Amino acid sequence: MFDSLTDRLTQTFKRIRGQARLTEDNVKDTLREVRKALLEADVALPAVRDFVAQIKQKALGEDVTKSLSPGQAFIKIVQAELVTLMGQANETLNLSARPPAVILMAGLQGSGKTTSVAKLSRWLKEKEKKSVMVASADIYRPAAIEQLKTLASEVGATFFPSDVTQDPVFIAQNALDAARKQAQDVLIIDTAGRLHVDEEMMSEIKRLHAAVDPVETLFVVDSMTGQDAANTAKAFNDTLPLTGVILTKTDGDARGGAALSIRQVTGKPIKFLGVGEKTTALEPFHPDRMASRILGMGDVLSLIEEVEQKVDRQAAERLAKKVSTGKGFNLEDFRSQLQQMQNMGGITALMGKMPGMSGMTSAMKNQVDDKQFKRLEVIIDSMTAHERRFPKVINGSRKKRIAVGSGTQIQDVNRLLKQFTQMQKMMKKMSKGGMKKMMRAMKGKMPPGMPF
Repeated sequence: MFDSLTDRLTQTFKRIRGQARLTEDNVKDTLREVRKALLEADVALPAVRDFVAQIKQKALGEDVTKSLSPGQAFIKIVQAELVTLMGQANETLNLSARPPAVILMAGLQGSGKTTSVAKLSRWLKEKEKKSVMVASADIYRPAAIEQLKTLASEVGATFFPSDVTQDPVFIAQNALDAARKQAQDVLIIDTAGRLHVDEEMMSEIKRLHAAVDPVETLFVVDSMTGQDAANTAKAFNDTLPLTGVILTKTDGDARGGAALSIRQVTGKPIKFLGVGEKTTALEPFHPDRMASRILGMGDVLSLIEEVEQKVDRQAAERLAKKVSTGKGFNLEDFRSQLQQMQNMGGITALMGKMPGMSGMTSAMKNQVDDKQFKRLEVIIDSMTAHERRFPKVINGSRKKRIAVGSGTQIQDVNRLLKQFTQMQKMMKKMSKGGMKKMMRAMKGKMPPGMPF
């Protein structure tokens, strides 16, 4: 998310960084570019106007104009205003209510609402250590009930059964009774998706809200609809007391207009971001971290948290010990590294959180396809255990068999072996001279398509 906006702002701020002092003219020129960049990112016009006005007022203040590095001072102001625009700080769910805390999910059809119920259930179980029951009050789409049942089983949530012949309010009330009897900490109720904001459907969800009195009413919206996402959320909020927003499909949104518009347009905070299709792909929304990412400064805190949560420490320690004792790096180790990378969202997702990598991210996207991780893993899976441990035995006939078994070409197998050899050499250098030597070896020697 924000790839195009980050690129535009990075280029704009390069010019003002070199200014000896800030004047009304160069601030005006810079803000004109900032305004264009935000509008191209599909940020709502009222949000853009307020944002630019606040920066202009603060950038021409005495403290900034007399600063030793006015360019840096200007960027600091932009960062602070981005944080303000998106909501200052992460706003967590209100789970302090008497159990079960009821969360009501609302949204348009196709926004990813049912999947978000499963993601949120998983997050509550793993991060908050809560027991969770889920129920579907979507009587208009039978597949939605079955989908939620399947997802509940996947994430370990208790599923409350319902069917299309029942009234949504009846379903919600019975689910609440069941959650109380089973001493569940949280009850999440999935509601029918709306094609648009119509009176009949809004009347139904208002009845649902009155019947279960939720502590959280979350609006699920597709980030790729841009500022329309904010306008739709506002329309819902005008008739339903929303407490927050879950912004979905952010991994496919290069503009980021929704994230920068929702708080200003609705007054409601974004609480979570959907960052992929898997049930693990849900992140709490931190405005300060997001502001740093927009400005190309990375998001080190989120990166550290992700490593701690998703990297298999024991596997990493085993590999480090193996490399340090000189026992060698084989294709089984290589496959393990590919899996770890996939668990963390792929190379482009990681680069977006690394300081100073924003400019490189766009350039590398043409060379690196995150889908190749799975392709490489399939090729390795098509090898025998002996071939994975001793790659040198892989000759022409073995390559042909591996290619057929993995549904790829011999060239793909050769490419994998070349990439593995590169990584193997780096690991050897690392065991002899530490990380610094390995990083020097990596610099400028990455072949196109190399996923590291």
